[in-house]
Amino acid sequence: MLRIGWFSTGRGEGSRGLLRFVADAIASEKLDARIEFVFSNREPGEAEGSDEFFDLVRSYGFPLVTLSSSRYRREHGGGPMSRHRDGFDQEAMALLQPYQPDVCALAGYMLICSSELCRTYPLLNLHGALPDGPTGTWQSVIWELIASGATRTGAMIHMATEEVDRGPVLSHCELPITGGAFDDEHRKLAGRDTGAVRSEEGEENGLFKLIRSEGYRREPYLLLATLGAVADGRVRVRPGEALDANGEPWGDTHAAGLSLTDEIETAIASDRD
Repeated sequence: MLRIGWFSTGRGEGSRGLLRFVADAIASEKLDARIEFVFSNREPGEAEGSDEFFDLVRSYGFPLVTLSSSRYRREHGGGPMSRHRDGFDQEAMALLQPYQPDVCALAGYMLICSSELCRTYPLLNLHGALPDGPTGTWQSVIWELIASGATRTGAMIHMATEEVDRGPVLSHCELPITGGAFDDEHRKLAGRDTGAVRSEEGEENGLFKLIRSEGYRREPYLLLATLGAVADGRVRVRPGEALDANGEPWGDTHAAGLSLTDEIETAIASDRD
């Protein structure tokens, strides 16, 4: 049975949705695993969104561990969180010492992890782009896709390392962003400057919303399928490292990780039916 640690700030519905999706898969025996703990860098009463997330955690009976990064920063002289990252993570790891996860998911966790945290736990990070796609926030990824006229996007899960967004890729899924409604939205942008569209319409732009909604739909499936691949040994993980089924380091031939597109599309179609 795979033991999973779960890191999330728990800001909104996206964080709750990811936890609910995986927890329900475990309950229905689609994934042979258990969630060892849920850690949040917020504390009860700090924000409405995270309080709703904590209610969800408690409803499943998962151990909840909290440490407010905002309070920690204030109590240690203020300034940017980067100044306090090492100290905060050391205190967090002390709280998590009773637990022994095989793998940890960063699922809506809004802090950059320290070097020590990356060296202590195998941390899986979800990024809303393909391995060869744009980096940055999901918003900046989508705007770059629109500006470049990209025909495909997707999502990947990589190991968190000291170099942000650059760890070994475990898995990915691909999504075409042409055809049907995508072509209709592309035509509406013909001849328009992307910067002007971004300024005038922002995230209400039709193409932006469509790319986001289709990518967002697949992200929980990618996380679940990747945890399944770790559970059944198709890929092994150590802190900062991805290994093949034989325990050998993930080489250049696995630079894009496992392709889980077909598996995910089949699961989405099955759930839709």
